[in-house]
Amino acid sequence: MSLAPDRVFASIAGLVGNTPLVELRSLSPSPDVRLFAKLEAQNPTGSIKDRVVLRILRSARASGALRPGQRIVEASTGNTGVSVAMFGRLLGHPVDVCVPESVYPEIEALLAAYGARIRRVPRQAGIKTAIEVARVVAAQEDAFLLDQFGSAENARAHYETTAAEILADLPRVDVLVAGIGTGGTISGAGRRLKEANPGCHVLGVEPRLGVHVQGLKSLEDGFIPPVLEETVLDGKIIVGNRHAFSHARRAMLAEGIFGGISSGAVLHAAMRAATRIPRGNVVMIFADGGWKYLGTDLWSSDDHDPAIEAHEDPLDDVLWW
Repeated sequence: MSLAPDRVFASIAGLVGNTPLVELRSLSPSPDVRLFAKLEAQNPTGSIKDRVVLRILRSARASGALRPGQRIVEASTGNTGVSVAMFGRLLGHPVDVCVPESVYPEIEALLAAYGARIRRVPRQAGIKTAIEVARVVAAQEDAFLLDQFGSAENARAHYETTAAEILADLPRVDVLVAGIGTGGTISGAGRRLKEANPGCHVLGVEPRLGVHVQGLKSLEDGFIPPVLEETVLDGKIIVGNRHAFSHARRAMLAEGIFGGISSGAVLHAAMRAATRIPRGNVVMIFADGGWKYLGTDLWSSDDHDPAIEAHEDPLDDVLWW
């Protein structure tokens, strides 16, 4: 029996990208508004960050900025760290990941499994301090700083791959909803979708200031990632933990999609945004899967609680465009 040549890859790197776009028919508020989720959990380490990490590493190796066998260091709250740990090891580089102590235990377990050295920073210091520590390590130990928050390759990866894949599957996109983390996804993908349809609205999802939603960050904390192109944004939706968790569970119960916490936040935001348009296609970026968060009580309830959906928190759902 012969194998189809287009399904045989030289390495696991060949599995990065080309993720499915799935319609969530049961969750749209109107038959004239269609909701589609880009399932980035289908990437090798289970998140959208594989696109960015592989792009940065390949570019750095090609330019000579990353030497063979050189140590790589990066700051991360989760998915990027796991991705660089795996691809760094695959390419022959030792990896250090600077993480706040608030990261989920599954993330640290994955980092350790891939052989990364974990450098913890105090919980209250957060990602900003982790970035500073990573820069110091890179300078003092002659390590390569991946720099997901500052690398132009971050947004470029989404412009050239994520958005291109969406347009190949769905030529007209009226609304893009994506989380704001480094800002790379919404900047790169949003810019390309606007080029294809100037009327496309690009909505960023961020947590309320002081609220921790894994994979997302509030711009109100004073740190604006250099990668983020704020001019691409038409609006923001502020989502709290309650809605992020309830909608992650809702996607699983209604559509069988086992998405992460930020995916729940994006779904909640998209469903709110969908009520403001009479018709059109809404694309959501589901950045990772829910299995990394099995240590939480997110999946422990026996059934979906409609009271969570009925209750409105005035501090959530701040929508503008």
